[in-house]
Amino acid sequence: MHRTLYLIGAGYLAICGMVYVGFREPRGNRAAPDAPANTVPTSGSGEAWYAAIKPYCNAVEVEIAQRNHPAPATLDGQGFSAACYALGGKIESARAVIDRLPSADRSQAAGIVFAVGHPVADAGDNRSAGPIMELVVAYWPNHYMALYHAGMAEYGLGQNELARQHLESFLQYYHEQDGWTQSARETLARLQ
Repeated sequence: MHRTLYLIGAGYLAICGMVYVGFREPRGNRAAPDAPANTVPTSGSGEAWYAAIKPYCNAVEVEIAQRNHPAPATLDGQGFSAACYALGGKIESARAVIDRLPSADRSQAAGIVFAVGHPVADAGDNRSAGPIMELVVAYWPNHYMALYHAGMAEYGLGQNELARQHLESFLQYYHEQDGWTQSARETLARLQ
């Protein structure tokens, strides 16, 4: 019985080997792979630029991707550039992008960063969301939802004093009696 199975297995391997060798091209006939096309727009809509570059907004690729494919020099282009850096954990690079904007435009760029980073906060990734939300608050200090998420992320990371500051500020700006308010109050009570 075992001998029959070994013979069947050996036959299968031999057939696979012949199929592989039969479909391989000789080494001299292989063409070089085509270079990937540049599909990241460098002008026009910042949103279109971001949609194309988003897969590269990670810690490994964000700096090279933005160097090779800079964002449009518009307010939304720079806002999405900062958001991409922030998603990649490069908060200081994101801050530098926002700081290069006129002071009147910085809160709008921070709003773009918030919009991009909000799903990270909602997913509960405190280690990633906390610095993104702190960046937003630095340029838009009364952004109540950024204050809430910054405070909750800091609480989750054991940064209790920062959590207290941000959650108390959240309650100063947000007056609805809902789950956000209840969660902030419960967290502040745990911090006492």
